[in-house]
Amino acid sequence: MCLALPPVDAWPLGWVAPVPWLLLVRQERLPGRRPYRTLWFAGFLFWLATLYWLTLPHWATSFGWLALSFYLAFYIPVFVGLTRVAVHRLGISLTVAAPIVWTGLELAKGHLLSGFTMGSLEHTQSRFLPFIQIADIVSGYGVGGLVMLAAACIARMIPWDGRRFAIWPIAPLAALFALALWYGFSTLNVNHEDSTRSARVALIQGSIPSSLKMQPESFQLIHDSYLKLSHEAVDMAARDGRPIDLIVWPETMFRGTLISIDKEAKLPEGVSPERAAEKIAEVNALVEITAHELGAPLLLGVDRMNFRADGRSERFNSALFVTADGRQLGHYDKNHLVMFGEYVPFAESFPFLYRFTPLPGGLAAGHGPYAEKVHGLRYAPSICYETTIPHVIRRQVVELREANNEPDVLVNLTNDGWFHGSSELDLHLMCAVFRAIECRKPVLIAANTGFSAWIDADGRILNQGPRAEDGVILADVKCDTRHSVYLGIGDLPSAICLIACVGLAIIGIWPRRRVSH
Repeated sequence: MCLALPPVDAWPLGWVAPVPWLLLVRQERLPGRRPYRTLWFAGFLFWLATLYWLTLPHWATSFGWLALSFYLAFYIPVFVGLTRVAVHRLGISLTVAAPIVWTGLELAKGHLLSGFTMGSLEHTQSRFLPFIQIADIVSGYGVGGLVMLAAACIARMIPWDGRRFAIWPIAPLAALFALALWYGFSTLNVNHEDSTRSARVALIQGSIPSSLKMQPESFQLIHDSYLKLSHEAVDMAARDGRPIDLIVWPETMFRGTLISIDKEAKLPEGVSPERAAEKIAEVNALVEITAHELGAPLLLGVDRMNFRADGRSERFNSALFVTADGRQLGHYDKNHLVMFGEYVPFAESFPFLYRFTPLPGGLAAGHGPYAEKVHGLRYAPSICYETTIPHVIRRQVVELREANNEPDVLVNLTNDGWFHGSSELDLHLMCAVFRAIECRKPVLIAANTGFSAWIDADGRILNQGPRAEDGVILADVKCDTRHSVYLGIGDLPSAICLIACVGLAIIGIWPRRRVSH
């Protein structure tokens, strides 16, 4: 499984990686004195290897690496245990039980502890576009379940634990591939784009070490670097004869902090209203000058601070829309925060905890999605790891649709400079491929250090920025006309699988009835 994911990325191994787990499920009795502890330890080693990049940002994030790997390692023994209950206690076929249990546990993993899906089984198939098109019905969770179904068919055919070779699993295996590939190719072979609704978007990828972002003396250097790359994009577009409709800077790469003050708000001690007004005017002027200089609308990743009437202040990770003449249209505040990456649990009560992290303090969560119409297309921004969780992006699109403001394009602003060009970039990009298919909307990514990308609604990566280097992408993005089933039904199929997992857990802990003779 580790080899099936980046950095090795031998994706065909994803089809056979689960087979040894499933052979353990088939055995009447597990070997060894503590088999589930051994399974947990194998999972722990896998996650340590897959998530090694979590050690790169700061010495303190190594503790997060260990803690996350410790937690994720439980899913393999739980999967084996619940599937064994279905097979040996209830007599359910392995080819039915395994994909149901796997899909249910994947949904749980996407929600518990704020959710984590990177490095999932479905991500091994992110390049197998004909197969993963079915994600617009069953989501990425369901695609992982279908891969597990194929592995279960393979495992069931193998002579094991005293049973002979079985040929019948070839039938469900062939049916799975036939149906999935028929659906995939029938989708990929038809053009669903509306060429009358298109836009040219410039995705700006600088290569700024994240440590510089925290140093005020580096703010001008960062701004100049991104301004220079933006000018290059404008010049490239001018040579093509088609102007840029939107320029996108990554997460927090516009280094001025937007400040808002509620009515009757109390400013922090030592900050006068005059000084606050001066700071607000200074940042607003920089936004206006940048837009005027580039002559195009902007979507900027920016820090934002709000002073409240109750005397508290809130810091947000935001995306700001700006017109070509410098007028600020509106902003999106990141909704789904990353534990230990953007906030530390209990740190509101114990602020000293932030001394042991690279964070200056915790962020506040935004209150909902936001979309803005620019030159005929509506763009809905997300920030950083929001694209790694299927239901987060789906919820945003559905809420905007219900408000008659459904986006045409999803835009992700991220700063992956913390990870120094590691396989984290690949894992993050894989998630965006699935979000494009699930929502049937093109996804644009502007990432500091990479990977910036232009992904169409079929999950094709049409253009991709370099790894840990500067780059510019001109994306001629078009509106897709399809409706996604997943947007309508959500995670209902996966939720049914999760309910089945709960039922199996209850049966598993219920003592077997002893029969007296």
